[in-house]
Amino acid sequence: MTVTAEIRDQLHRIADRLPDGATWEDLQYEIYVRQSIEAGLADSRAGRLLTEEEVRRRLGLPA
Repeated sequence: MTVTAEIRDQLHRIADRLPDGATWEDLQYEIYVRQSIEAGLADSRAGRLLTEEEVRRRLGLPA
């Protein structure tokens, strides 16, 4: 399956899960969430992770 065909299949699955009366904004949100999750998983697979301590330090939060 080509990348384009896979994306189309994923888009169809997302659209099929939307409730009746869903708006374009609802679809855009679902796509945004999907992209965010995929980006996070790719970062994880590539080892681009931060510890909780590092996140807290960068945000200036107590440990």
